[in-house]
Amino acid sequence: MRKKRSLIILIFFSIILFTSAGFYTFFGPAPLENRKFNAYTEKFFCQEVSGNTISLHYTLKDPSQYDIEEAPVTFGQYSADSDAMCAAVENALALLGSHKRSKLSKENQLTYDVLESYLTSSLEQFQYALYEEPLAPLTGTQAQLPILLSEFRFYDKEDVDIYLKLLAQTPEYFQSILAFEQEKSKQGLFMSESRADTIITECETFINLQANNYLYSSFESRIDDLHLSEGDKAVYIKKNEDYIAQYLLPAYKELKDGLQKLRTTGTNNGGLCNLPKGSHYYEAVVNTETGSSRSIPELQKLTRNQITEDFTMLQKTITSSADMDTTQKITLKDSNPVSILSSLQSKLKGIFPKPPKVNTEIKYVEKSMEEYLSPAFYMIPAIDSTKDNVIYLNSGHMPDDLSLYTTLAHEGYPGHLYQTVYFANQDPAPIRSILNFGGYVEGWATYTEMLSYYFAPIEKDQAAIMQRNTSILLGLYALADMGIHYDGWSLMDTVAFFQDFGITDTQAIEEIYNLILSDPANYLKYYIGYVEFLELKKEAINKWGDNFSQERFHKAVLNVGPAPFDLVREYIF
Repeated sequence: MRKKRSLIILIFFSIILFTSAGFYTFFGPAPLENRKFNAYTEKFFCQEVSGNTISLHYTLKDPSQYDIEEAPVTFGQYSADSDAMCAAVENALALLGSHKRSKLSKENQLTYDVLESYLTSSLEQFQYALYEEPLAPLTGTQAQLPILLSEFRFYDKEDVDIYLKLLAQTPEYFQSILAFEQEKSKQGLFMSESRADTIITECETFINLQANNYLYSSFESRIDDLHLSEGDKAVYIKKNEDYIAQYLLPAYKELKDGLQKLRTTGTNNGGLCNLPKGSHYYEAVVNTETGSSRSIPELQKLTRNQITEDFTMLQKTITSSADMDTTQKITLKDSNPVSILSSLQSKLKGIFPKPPKVNTEIKYVEKSMEEYLSPAFYMIPAIDSTKDNVIYLNSGHMPDDLSLYTTLAHEGYPGHLYQTVYFANQDPAPIRSILNFGGYVEGWATYTEMLSYYFAPIEKDQAAIMQRNTSILLGLYALADMGIHYDGWSLMDTVAFFQDFGITDTQAIEEIYNLILSDPANYLKYYIGYVEFLELKKEAINKWGDNFSQERFHKAVLNVGPAPFDLVREYIF
């Protein structure tokens, strides 16, 4: 997965307070429409990115280059005020519509279309503000915040001071989340007891790290890079320790205790469709998460068709390779992550456009947190400093060398890292860096992960078997997601569904069921995004004929960048 810097903050669209007349004053009596639009999107970007310090710091290394000076230090706050949120988005859409799209350059027309789509889908989802869930196993605020804090880069002493101010604000931020959860409880929308227990356990685990908390060690390593005097270092290290003890850990305890009081107040132990208008909300979530305009029944059909195709090809390969042992764990001659990443990068030539030169550091999740974090994630660099990149690996979720290989393809080359730095190198409008299109981003990473099986130093039939099997499993998860949240499957329905496909481990199925309940449409952005890329490739082969090549196709979709798939299709054909 790609660790999106804005994930822990609910984005609020500000009402932009400048008018068209302001552009005329700035640019003279007859400004060009493109200059007006560029000024508008940059202003919008600056307002949105300044809304919380995590987003600002992770998006920009040097905010002053965008005339952002002395932005308030804040995490932002959660709100259940749907009317205010929708009104803000409607104002933003109205202001966007004041620009004459037909007079914009093709690049600005794309930015216009992407922004309009993003705002429109946000408007749909903001009608269900209390259905949102900031706390979820693995992907919720309680799990992500420590990682985001540990990777908060110190470019100078001022960044250290900002970081410490953020620590001091954690109680207030968590109180806003708890108030949000309390309001969900009043409206009968609180999470199930089992999910609450999982979040409570994650909070307890973080609190119990004590001296082993990685926010101590990561702080010291980051401050070493500033070349401060030993005296200044000691003062900062002590202050960090004090702030963790005074603010961060009590915030986690208060959140844990608050959830403990609410844990039995949930009224729904099943999918979203069991809530009032829950099916409509799920449709909005799926549209936003996948970037696909297809209806849920259409997505179910698309998924079943792909699973059938994968099963057919899998059986053919197994039949032709009857002597192959597919149950043994795969061991690679070189399982060093740095070597694997370098090897993957060398595979790009002739298949993908040439990547920009960057530095990549591979880090490992702390052992004590392995159970509660994703198998791996890529930390998105600041848009004005894309040279330095970080990939986190979770050794607790890495069963064999091939899993490590394909995971590094997903997170690194030709997945998240490559797509991110390639697109940044196209110098897109800054506003596009903070618009999250999970279907495109995770779909691309999953699509390239599937390709990576054929890059691996293993037999081609073995690669085909492993790739098709992975694709089928993801497809089953996607069908289960839609079955649970749209069709109302119970746990027993889900067990029966997986058993029909030969998966009989009831405990494992129950874990999958609970993960899907906690994070609706999460699997869909990976799988549906991946299948939408396959559908785009089929169209490209049909339309381009002899002029089709892998590199041409990949360059076309990468140049469009993160966007809904209808727009990607429109701009590449």
